Amino acid sequence: MTVAPPDGSRDRRIEIPSNLWLIHPAGRALLPLALARGISANSVSVSGLCLGGAAALAYTQWGNWALALVGLVLSIGWLVADGLDGMVARATKTASPLGRMLDGLCDHGVFALIYVSLALTIDTPEGWILAFAAGGAHAVQSNMYEGERSRFHRRIRGVALEAPPVPTGNALVRFYDGVASSIDRIAMPFERTLGQASDPVALGASYGARAVAPLRFMALLTANVRVWAIFVACFAGNPRIFWWFEIVPLTLVAIVGLVWHRRVERAFVHSTTPRPKTASRMHLS
Repeated sequence: MTVAPPDGSRDRRIEIPSNLWLIHPAGRALLPLALARGISANSVSVSGLCLGGAAALAYTQWGNWALALVGLVLSIGWLVADGLDGMVARATKTASPLGRMLDGLCDHGVFALIYVSLALTIDTPEGWILAFAAGGAHAVQSNMYEGERSRFHRRIRGVALEAPPVPTGNALVRFYDGVASSIDRIAMPFERTLGQASDPVALGASYGARAVAPLRFMALLTANVRVWAIFVACFAGNPRIFWWFEIVPLTLVAIVGLVWHRRVERAFVHSTTPRPKTASRMHLS
């Protein structure tokens, strides 16, 4: 379970089972076809958005369990496309800030379409308020989680961040990257510790072993969990169940995960900080 996937994308220790055994294998099976036909990563992202849009359309009839099931299947198809675009970008060495932004916008766009489609079927002030609140919570949670996961993967290679990154590109790219890396300033004490270590790779490995637990806990914030939660809520006959799940439990997961990860960092910072000499030791010296 700790072996990296063939495309070297993510550490398997922090992946959820549906990614390990369904979503990513399906993407890797489709990768040769995409490369052979010269399909770009951005085209895959847009195709995923179309699948998500079709899922949102199916969910406008969520009261019909068969159409709710169609919405689930189309949503899973979008998840596969969401993983495949990154595989294509890495295989063709075409990853870019614009591509990351497009991927993120497509991800948020799919859920926005589904949230709106469900809100339209309920069409009450309370329903719209819940939909918008859940959408806002989702955007913040996803950006924070992506930042935490990216930080983890960089650090386990022994690579420290020298300074908080300054977002570049157009205004939209700068905003997206700025939100995704907003925790970097808080996490800088560990980055300095990692950068000053005599063996940063070994320290990164030790950090990774400790940080797996909070990152695996935060994997509850992945799109996979939300896709299944939407279906379950619709199948149960009340989409509001999903919105409340997004607003309360998943927000708590984000908060607990962030605090837990920072505690792991502080443990390494404190263990490597030189202790000042006591008065008696200074006198003897």
